[in-house]
Amino acid sequence: MSETLTVDTMPPPAPGAADFLALDFANSAVALPGGHVIDLLGTPEAANRWLADHGLAPADAGVQETCAAQLRSLREHLRALFAARVAGLPAPPAALSAVNDALSGAPTAALLRWDETTGPYRAAPCPTDHVLHRALATLAADTADLLTGPDAGRLTGCGSAPCNRYLLRHGRRHWCSTRCGDRARAARAYARRAQPKAD
Repeated sequence: MSETLTVDTMPPPAPGAADFLALDFANSAVALPGGHVIDLLGTPEAANRWLADHGLAPADAGVQETCAAQLRSLREHLRALFAARVAGLPAPPAALSAVNDALSGAPTAALLRWDETTGPYRAAPCPTDHVLHRALATLAADTADLLTGPDAGRLTGCGSAPCNRYLLRHGRRHWCSTRCGDRARAARAYARRAQPKAD
């Protein structure tokens, strides 16, 4: 019997996702047993919901498919950078360019504004048509912070196939969730039982 694929099927956030939004973003498409995938950016509505849930866009931003496609593209580039870092390989040039393009795609300095009642204040410019650029820049900046910061050495992929999520390792734990850990232990136990006994 196949598993019903809903957002409720998603495992809990991977270790480190609370500290790095980029980790949660990279994990927004999850491979499940049986060849199933849940993609939280798979439709414009889903992408809008993910952005709103993470404080990157208003709930009524009206994300279109072109914007959702840009988010999915950046996610794949982030995953390529994470995979390179975990494997100790050079960064793919296209992934590095995509992150740098996103970083420079939105202004980061908060401008000086003036309210007639409360006086001066700082606010980042974010017209409605720049919501996506700001979200992409925020995700790219968080990726850069993770990959260049002290936690980069703890970045690893989940050790339970077919899971494709990334996490920040704590001790010897290499699984993104209890469910993946249980599945990996069950697979190891099955492999031990399936080995022929030596005479």
